[in-house]
Amino acid sequence: MKRYWNLLRHEPLLRQLSLIQLIAYFGAWFSNVAIYTLLIQMKADASIIAFVAALHFFAGVLQAPLSGVIIDRLSPKKLMIFLALTEIFCTLSLIAVNDISMLTWLYLLVFIRMGAASFQFTVEMSLLPKFLEGKALQYANEIHSIIWSVSYTIGMALGGLVVYYIGTTYAFLLDALLFLIVLALVITLKIDVEIIRNTERFLIMMGDAFRYIKRERIVLHLMIFHAVVGFTAFDALVVLSVEKYYLDIVAVSLGIGLVHASRAVGLAIGPLFLGEWVNLRRLEILLIAEAAAIGFWGLVMEHFFLSLIASVFVGFVTTTLWSYTYTLLQEHTHYDYYGRVVAYNDMIFLATGGLVSLLIGFLVNQQVSLGMIAVVLGSAFLAAALYYRWIRVHYDLNEIGS
Repeated sequence: MKRYWNLLRHEPLLRQLSLIQLIAYFGAWFSNVAIYTLLIQMKADASIIAFVAALHFFAGVLQAPLSGVIIDRLSPKKLMIFLALTEIFCTLSLIAVNDISMLTWLYLLVFIRMGAASFQFTVEMSLLPKFLEGKALQYANEIHSIIWSVSYTIGMALGGLVVYYIGTTYAFLLDALLFLIVLALVITLKIDVEIIRNTERFLIMMGDAFRYIKRERIVLHLMIFHAVVGFTAFDALVVLSVEKYYLDIVAVSLGIGLVHASRAVGLAIGPLFLGEWVNLRRLEILLIAEAAAIGFWGLVMEHFFLSLIASVFVGFVTTTLWSYTYTLLQEHTHYDYYGRVVAYNDMIFLATGGLVSLLIGFLVNQQVSLGMIAVVLGSAFLAAALYYRWIRVHYDLNEIGS
């Protein structure tokens, strides 16, 4: 933990971005409980829940080809202001959704809102390698992951309580207030980093980036490899497990919040133990450990309290996997292509998460048990371990900070 405090103390821009991330992510997860609770109250079936979960990812997929170019051309602060305003508008508009006949409106709002959130994330993450490098960059990514996890934990837990006691409308109102605070912080943000804006045309920049990725194959492989973490996109599976197994024990909103919060406890504490330990040689061990943890969760999913414990183990490895593979990509990407490569990486990552959500809905409709679906998702990390071994044989990877 000391290494994180030292970095934050000496990097004021990282401090400011971290505070913005903390509040923005808290807001995103806070109202997510309200959205899924609303769907269950409206008697939405498994395919609808899975589709809404997928929309959270596909918004970022469709915008990525443009967002990367925009980031490399425009002021990051102006972009962040516009995106915060978009999130405020969409969150307030969700209050109007109160019937299954308004599903199309819900789809549109979730799509735009999560597209703005994804864009905001890409803007911020493309800034980090412009003033940090090596171990400092890895620690910054770990800080971001911990912030995401803490926000996820508190947001899901408090979101469940708020929805349970005062309803979805007030949850959306409180969420909009959080994004208003984010807007105020962004307006006061000081970005003392040299931003070299590319003035070439959009299509030229996009083509140039694709040629760069094609030429530097290691970048493409690291993007695909990082995307495997998208197989932890369990939102639909969690909602369905609460609805099927836990209604006799806990209310829907509380159950969703508790399961997500348990996993987020693991997400938050994992890098404290694994951040210094992980390296190129040990990364394969983490992939196998993640597969085992997800498989264990699938086996005990029907039992509420065992499921909470298993969720902690699932999250324990995830954060370090995400931050380390992300840093590897940043370390192997040329400075001139940060914005576009980060955007295209997020496109692949989010597409994976969206497809996983749709896969969950499909398998449920095929009468596959929820526990077995978790085992199937966990097996992706065993395949990733083999893929990683192949990458190391065919390419020279630079150890972070070496």
